[in-house]
Amino acid sequence: MSTLKTFLKDTFIYGIAAVLPRAINILLTKLHTNTLVSTKYAENTWYFVFAAYFIAFLTFGMETAFFRFFSKEKEKGKIISTSFITLLCTTLLFLGFLFVFNQTLATMLGFANPLHLKILTLVTSLDLLVVIPYAYLRVTNQPIKFAFYKISNIIIYAFVNVFFLWFVPYAIKNNIYLPEIITKSYAQTPTVVYIFIANLIASLITFLMLLPSILKFKLEFDTMILKKMLTYGWPIMVGSLAYITNENLDKLLLGTMIGKEDMGIYAACYKLGVFMTLYIMAFRLGAEPFFFNQAHKKNAKEIYAKILTWFTIVGALFMLLVVVYINLFASILLGKPEYYKALSIVPIILLANLFLGIYNNLSVWYKLTDKTKYGMYISIFGALITISFNLIFIPIIGFLASAWATFFAYGAMTVISYFYGKKYYNVPYKMGKVILYVVLSTALSFTSYYYFNKNYLISTLFIFLFIAFVIVNEKKELKSILKS
Repeated sequence: MSTLKTFLKDTFIYGIAAVLPRAINILLTKLHTNTLVSTKYAENTWYFVFAAYFIAFLTFGMETAFFRFFSKEKEKGKIISTSFITLLCTTLLFLGFLFVFNQTLATMLGFANPLHLKILTLVTSLDLLVVIPYAYLRVTNQPIKFAFYKISNIIIYAFVNVFFLWFVPYAIKNNIYLPEIITKSYAQTPTVVYIFIANLIASLITFLMLLPSILKFKLEFDTMILKKMLTYGWPIMVGSLAYITNENLDKLLLGTMIGKEDMGIYAACYKLGVFMTLYIMAFRLGAEPFFFNQAHKKNAKEIYAKILTWFTIVGALFMLLVVVYINLFASILLGKPEYYKALSIVPIILLANLFLGIYNNLSVWYKLTDKTKYGMYISIFGALITISFNLIFIPIIGFLASAWATFFAYGAMTVISYFYGKKYYNVPYKMGKVILYVVLSTALSFTSYYYFNKNYLISTLFIFLFIAFVIVNEKKELKSILKS
């Protein structure tokens, strides 16, 4: 089996682990939007924005550093244990600090209720403790176990959501017996809190499931290894914070500048763009350890070039599919018509995220040459675009400003990374093809959205046109892949 085919097979397995949980989460969007008014949905968004910031900061880039040093160091046991012990100690410090200053920090960070921050602190702590066990499963190519734990987590989360947000009110309305503790608690607790509780229960059970694997790690702490990993990883951490800013600051600014109602509507429609995010996440789970493991091979750069071309083709097709059937996806996932008014952001967000995926491919140059500080600089530059564009244009064009800010940030990051990569680690990417597929998909997507909206016959023909173009253009490559 060819290297490319092996990569695609492994990425498919990891992709299930990434896509299925997120897909279930997307399906829960309709339950959340039907249950919560847009202002309460904004509180839910606020909670998960800060969860993303905490995780990005407190992992210290250790996950990527783990892949880098596990692939090149001989004493792999010390890489595992040093990484885990470091995250264990910092997690306990985080947990203690946020619990002691819960009230003050909840007010400072804009949480509607200090209880929300307490739950978030516990969830984040549990999620931090499984970062290295998950990374170990990926780097040692155990996708089935990885998928099992990830899917178990989301199934538990979904079950608790459905139980409290649908079954309990249904049972109360229809006089179905429920224990008194549940009915009393439901009457006294804001509905949005049950979403956070579901998150906590899922994270706790997942941690307990992974605990036997964690206990197998031999506890050896090596300060020299830690120093090397932190030197490599801290720019990754700063870059991750900048990425979270690109992804989430728009929601925080919208809530502050034009109100939580529009923020909630924007955040709900933004989730339709998550189809591209799912694809990127699935790719990254398989690609990151794969890129490090292939780095020593003579034809590594040619492999990376092929992967970018095919990543772009599939991503461009994803974008076109979502835009063509955007109204169907909206009716399935959003529920209330009040959320539809931000649908115009979706094509922009999809294209922006396609650029993000291309950027993730190109980032191999600074990860393999240990020049992670350049990745940090590029991410910070993208965050500055996001911040400035939002602050200037939100008062003028509302939530459309946030969508365009995301597009310009990721577009700029992609261009900068490509030219720096040519200088430090020149991969023979076929950028002519990459640009061609992006432009074709964008043209077809925007034509469908603005001129043939709900005309599914013509718009579906656009999809077949794109696929036919790929088949004709990539005939030789497709035959090579199928034969290998």
